Parts: sequence; structure tokens; C-alpha cells
Amino acid sequence: MTTPLAGITVLDFGQIYQGPYATLLMAKAGATVIKIEPPRGEPLRRRVMAAGGDTTLPMAMLNANKKGVTINLKSERGKELLKQMAARADVLLENFSPGTMDGLGVGYDVLKSVNPRLIYATGTGFGISGPDRDNLAMDFTIQAASGIMSVTGDPSGPPMKAGPTLVDFMGGIHLYAGVVTALFQRMTTGMGQLVEVAMQETVYPTLASSYDYYRRTGKPPPRAGNRQAGLNSAPYNAFVTTDGHVAVHVVTEEHWPNLLRAMGREDLLDDPRFKSHPDRAANMEATEAIVTAWTSTRTKAEVAATLKRFRVPCAPVRNAIEVMNDAHMHARGMLQHVNHPALGDVILPNSPLRLHGADRTEAVPSPSLGQHNQEVYGEWLGLGADGVAALQRDGAI
Repeated sequence: MTTPLAGITVLDFGQIYQGPYATLLMAKAGATVIKIEPPRGEPLRRRVMAAGGDTTLPMAMLNANKKGVTINLKSERGKELLKQMAARADVLLENFSPGTMDGLGVGYDVLKSVNPRLIYATGTGFGISGPDRDNLAMDFTIQAASGIMSVTGDPSGPPMKAGPTLVDFMGGIHLYAGVVTALFQRMTTGMGQLVEVAMQETVYPTLASSYDYYRRTGKPPPRAGNRQAGLNSAPYNAFVTTDGHVAVHVVTEEHWPNLLRAMGREDLLDDPRFKSHPDRAANMEATEAIVTAWTSTRTKAEVAATLKRFRVPCAPVRNAIEVMNDAHMHARGMLQHVNHPALGDVILPNSPLRLHGADRTEAVPSPSLGQHNQEVYGEWLGLGADGVAALQRDGAI
């Protein structure tokens, strides 16, 4: 196979969502990714192990195409084992709290001395320096600290988090980008480096419209519900239909006359209240009332089909079940059915990164806890079956 990261070996200490998504992208690009968990499993696995299970759908989604091993970094033998692996690996990625690996005696400075070519990637909430570095960080708390919650929700209601775990995955995307950038630089320098990503910093640019609102008005950006965050574009909202809602967004000035023609409201083409973005924003309630009067008598499929013909940005508001069964993403191979040994038939995502001319890796179910201990330690490190048995007796894996 021709895959971009073929020949790259990644030691994956990722947990929950952020780290595992970064290494999933690496695995899908052809890297050999070794998922390393403590003997009792990473936190996402432990949630279900307490109930007698082995894995969850998020585990299956984010750890496909990886080999799975266990290691006890609180044992001296476990630390030596990691050093042996780091000597042969290209990348080590972790998203522990700052200083965790240093406290265990296997941080970047130690592993760099073992392998100067090693790229060590760390994903944290606030970074490994600065006054907030040790603040506990989860997707929810970063959404609060980053300003996302302040501009999310109904204008008359309390701050709300975004429904998806956006911050974790933004962190994972940037970790992937940082690692691949460092691999590219290593081609020139021959040396590895420390790659650091702070989740708070990855989401700062997403509030661009809110920052612009402050620049224009001098006021804190409000919660705008489903309206445009800067409140300078209309129509931009989720509009009611007979069976749900549709999202309609007039982006360019050409979209507005197209929308009027789609709705049969050509009589408003020259109405000065709606001629431009500023005009419509100043008359937002009236603008939205015109659109609602039309959408509310039609199904979301009818509205979407009509606006597609008239080239107006629109999409039905779909639930998770509808999205998992999206015919378009299944046709493109982004989503596929996989027979998972623990979960049965599941729908798993492929990588959204498409490099034409490179092969796409076939989906391999996520590993059970320690599934590849023998393969990685016994064969890759050359310790053999007896060596693996000794590691188990010593509590190193």
C-alpha cells in the first residue's frame, strides 16, 4: 500500500478523545500506532469495564487501526520498557496533565536522550507554561474558559456549552498537524522536538465573529441563539418546518434575491429594508418572519430541495441517527459498517483527510485491553513469549 505515514511508529498514550483522535488520523494515514494503556485501561475504557464490558462506541471509533498494549509506568520495569520502545519509535503522543510524564521519570527530556529523533507531542488544556497551566481541563471547562459558552444558547437563557465535544477534537486535529509538521521538519534537521498544543488556544479563532462584534460595538458579544454570532447577517437561523427545522444562511448578496425567488416573494426584491446585509440585520425580525412564513408550511426536505435548486445555503436539521446513516458519507467511504468483536455491527468513521493517489486503510476494529502485548513486546521488541510472561509477573504490563 501507498500511505503517507507508512513506516512511522507512534506510541499512543492518548486518552478520552483529544489524543486518540490525533493518533487515529495517523493510523488512517498508514502509521503503526501502538495504543498504550495502564493495566486497568484508559479512563474511557474504565467507564464500561466497571459494568463488565470491554469497550464503548467512542473507543471503537477513535482507536480503530491501532495495536493495543498495557504498561505500568509506576514500575521500574515498565519505565525501562517504554524507553526501549521510544528508542525505536518516531512519535510519542500523550494528553495527560502537564508534568505527568516528567513526574514518572519518562518525560520529554529523558526520552530525547534515548532517541534524539523522537517527536514528543503533548496535548493539554492550557499549555505546559503560564499561570493557568495546572488548571484542571476538560472539554466543558475549556468551553467555559475560552468564551464559547458565553456566546452559546438562547439570548434570554444561561450560557450553554456546545453539544459536541468540540474542544477535545479541535485539540486532536492540531496535535495531528503539529506532529506531521515536526515530521516534515525532521527530514531537514534529522532531529525530533517537543510539540505542544493547548486546547484553549486551538479554539480561540472560532470566536472570530464575536470578537468582531466587540470591535464594532465596544460591548461584550451576546448569546445569539442560532443567529450569526456577530448579529450582522440575516437571514441566518434555524427556521421551523412542518416536521422539524432547516438552517438557512444568506452569505452573499446574490443569495437574498435567489431566496426571494424560491419563496415566490419577488415583490420584496426592491424593498429598502432588505437590500443589503446591514439592512437585513437592522430589520432582522422582519427578515426572519418572511422566511418563517414560507418554511412553516413545508417539510424540511421540501425546503432543502427548493433552496438547493435556487442555490441558497440550506440544510435540514438532522439528528444523530440520520447523520450516522447519511447516504452521501457512506457512498464516499467516510462512514462504514464494521463488525466489531465486542460491539457487533457498528458504524465507524474513516479519516476526513483525503490524499488522492494514496491508498486508504481498511478499517480494523479497535483492540481489546492488552490485545497485542505479545506481538509488540514479544516480537517487535524481541522479548519472546518468556519475556512477556516475565513482564506480566513483574507487574510491568
